[in-house]
Parts: sequence; structure tokens; C-alpha cells
Amino acid sequence: MARKYKKISASILVIGNEILSGRTKDQNVSYLASWLNTNLGIKVHEVRIIPDEEKKIIKNLLNLSKNYNYVFTTGGIGPTHDDITAKSISRAFKKKYMYNKEAYEILSKYYGKKEFNDSRKKMAKMPEGSKLIYNPSSAAPGFMIKNVICLPGVPLILQSMLHNLKKYLKKGSKIFSLSISTQTVESKIANNLEKIQNKYKKVVDIGSYPFFRLGKIGVSVVLRSEKKTKLQSCHKEIIKMLTKKKLRILKGI
Repeated sequence: MARKYKKISASILVIGNEILSGRTKDQNVSYLASWLNTNLGIKVHEVRIIPDEEKKIIKNLLNLSKNYNYVFTTGGIGPTHDDITAKSISRAFKKKYMYNKEAYEILSKYYGKKEFNDSRKKMAKMPEGSKLIYNPSSAAPGFMIKNVICLPGVPLILQSMLHNLKKYLKKGSKIFSLSISTQTVESKIANNLEKIQNKYKKVVDIGSYPFFRLGKIGVSVVLRSEKKTKLQSCHKEIIKMLTKKKLRILKGI
């Protein structure tokens, strides 16, 4: 069993011109952040979206890898000319960009000798010394080198690979969450929430998120903490504050 660490931080580097152009809508950030937080107690602190440009990939990757326990990259590991993530990571860490023997064998078996062309062989190239992240959907593996985890950009494929990624990651403290939805506007509770947040500073994170659903204007207050008792205490104080202001608390929203 993996040893538990109190605070484990992560960042996500989304790589792809198609995301920046608006042609493709990113679905990986929210899924990956939620999965890391819920399953491993790893908190995502920063997300960056950059184009398929080697210099920018290297610059951002080196910066993020120094500041967080893990960097997750998505996109740019396919068979086409603009898939340059693996090569860029190799250069960032001064590692030889080469065929991974196991990855090569997996892809060769998956496609068969006749269909295993040069473009598909490219998906077996990665930094020397990489650990493979197996892909049950389309065979082409992701990889991990140092504290960088390289994943595909296709959401369903990325999601199918996460189970095989767990063994490489250290666990942080579990983060508990509670939420309250109320029929009001943020300005009416902003000062009160600030006072409560100051009281629970560095123990409970309080987020305020306005919404318009089912014809109702309201605010969802989301509380997150590693300490369950403090979270529950803070939750009660917010309920008490809303009740005192005679604000309606909404159920099921």
C-alpha cells in the first residue's frame, strides 16, 4: 500500500492548438482534477493551456515540475506531425528520445506487422527511462518520467488509463467536501462568508458560486477541508448565518 503524504500538489498542462482555437472543448481538466482529489488526495493548484510548440512546452513543463509534486500533460502524443509532446519532454529533461521496447511490442501486436506503419511507431517513442501507463482503450501507452505524467488528449481514452496510473502516485490526505445552496445573491452573504473564512483560515476553504437553475437565482457555498470535524463546524456556522438572515436553503441543488 502506498504511503500517505499530507499535502500533494499537482498542475495540469493542456497541450494543443485545437483547444486554443476553440475547435475542441477541453473535458480533461475537470475530470482529472476531480479524480485526483477524490481518489488520491492530490490537489490541482494550476492549469495552463499552451499550443503545440516545443519551446513553450519545455518552458512551461520545467517551471511546473519545479513547483508541484506532479505535472499532468494532456494531448500531443498521437501519430501525426504536430504530436510533439513526448519529444519536447525528452529535450526538457535532456533524455534520449527513443523507442520504448515494451511500448513498441504492445503497438506492434495491436496493429499487426502490416498496419504498424511509421506514424504508429511514433507513439512508441518517449524519453529514455519512462514508465509506461497502459492504455486499455487504444493500446498506445502514456508514460511517466520524473514527476511528469503524459496522457492522451482524447477524454475517454485518458479516463480509461487512470486506473493504471494509481501505482505511480503518492497519496495525500483525503479532502472532505460539503455544500450548501441558498436562494440569494452573493453580495448579500459576501461579508459574512469572509468573516467565517477568516475564522477557519488555512483549515477550511470556502468557495462561493452563483447559479441560475430551474428558474432560481442562488449561490452554492462549497466547503473543503482535510479535517472533517472543522468542516462540519464551519458548515453549521454557515447554516446558522443563512437562517439568521432568513434565506431559503435549497435542497437537491
